[in-house]
Amino acid sequence: MLNLALNSTLLALTMDSVISLLKSPVVAPFAYPIHLCLFSTFATYILSILTSNVSQVDRLWTFLPTIYTAYFALTPYWSKAEAPWAAEDGSLLRWIPLNPYVPAALDAQLPHSLTGEVAHSPRALMLLTLVTIWMFRLSYNTYRRGLFSLTDEDYRWAVLRKQLPVWFFQVVNLTFIAATQNVLLMGLGWPAYLAVTDGNKAVQAPTGLYALTTADFFLAWWALGILLVEFTSDNQQFVYQTYKYAFQDAYKKSKSDEEAHNQAISAAKAVAWPMASPSPSSLLASSQPVSEWTLTSIHLSPASARRGFLTSGLWRFSRHPNFACEQTFWWLMCSIPAFAELGPDVFKLKPFPSSPPFISLDTLRSLFGSSYAFAPCLALTILFVSSTAYTEDITRSKYTVAYEAYRKRVSMFGNVPLLGLIPAIIGGCAIKLPGTVFLPALIALRMGGGGMIENVGRGVLEAVNAKALWFWLTTKETKKKEVEKLVWGES
Repeated sequence: MLNLALNSTLLALTMDSVISLLKSPVVAPFAYPIHLCLFSTFATYILSILTSNVSQVDRLWTFLPTIYTAYFALTPYWSKAEAPWAAEDGSLLRWIPLNPYVPAALDAQLPHSLTGEVAHSPRALMLLTLVTIWMFRLSYNTYRRGLFSLTDEDYRWAVLRKQLPVWFFQVVNLTFIAATQNVLLMGLGWPAYLAVTDGNKAVQAPTGLYALTTADFFLAWWALGILLVEFTSDNQQFVYQTYKYAFQDAYKKSKSDEEAHNQAISAAKAVAWPMASPSPSSLLASSQPVSEWTLTSIHLSPASARRGFLTSGLWRFSRHPNFACEQTFWWLMCSIPAFAELGPDVFKLKPFPSSPPFISLDTLRSLFGSSYAFAPCLALTILFVSSTAYTEDITRSKYTVAYEAYRKRVSMFGNVPLLGLIPAIIGGCAIKLPGTVFLPALIALRMGGGGMIENVGRGVLEAVNAKALWFWLTTKETKKKEVEKLVWGES
């Protein structure tokens, strides 16, 4: 009885502490996002227990960042109310976050028009537009892979489940899979919050409350380019996997490389979008040299199917170009409000491309001095680096020799995101953008020459990773050829 009383007292004290924290001035403005995050964490955890499938939160990745961004971008449309833990009416129904609301603590931070109404932020609406496009891209990729099915589970969780005791896996399920990922998804709405609150008052234009700046347009164009590159890399992987499994199935029946290849190439072409074109079947007899492969076509052959993983197209320059683009997109989203705080004249440059791009050290200090602006994308990068390392451990166990060679020759992420700069520069010129601040991208573009899309910065893209660069500089030519034969199937 004494233990029960002590436990009840400790639980009550803990709950009081949590509620006090939620009511604090720092946390109170985020009442609705926290409300939704708590509900989502609880719901996904319960579902994972009921279905014995811990990928329930994975299906929310496509939607929750857009919901959190929309909440801040559309604050003029939400009613004013308090969270259930701060309101007198704490009924059970109020704990279901169906209707977004603006607490008084957030309303005090929002810009208001002369009539006292909450004003729109064009910058936040631009962020919402970009994140919505991101959502459609990710949703399409998730749908075509069948991952919206409630019975589908990420293969990595199945591996992890075998590696951990049952009780400890459930601890990981609650603390990381359900809770931490939901908190991270909530954090991706942070750029929109910065865009609508006091941080942007420094850039109010005489003709509008929140005028967009050159930096906004440049970063938005770059983000769109990143989404295009990410879509391409995802589609290349999907086409390759379609080819690989179709080839394996056809070969079991025909025992002929050529017949199985022709059937598999037809299946691959059926799912291919532009910029993820499979090689024609004639290449089975006469291989195209690796040096002539392009960024927008993938090399499919019986050898590539037996290798087990994709090494052509964008995947020639990065082991995970889609992951690299995903991280870059959110760094750009966080950069938009961060650049806005520097004012509309952050790019005081000569007309592009007459002078090298330049930003003063003071500007850089101001940009990165407020590191809180980049906290969500930094957390996302940490997640991607750690989860990608775990993913590669699983892949290496399947394709030991070939994948180890791939890791030596090609970087994990690489500079594939620089390709997204092409629309930014083209779009920037169209709106008379004064210049660009990313010298490596300019170098890459100028090195490309000729067909810019196909050959952009090949040398830069191949040598950005320290390990890959060190291998290239210190390895004898014969060893390089051995490794590259494992990676690309020819010397």
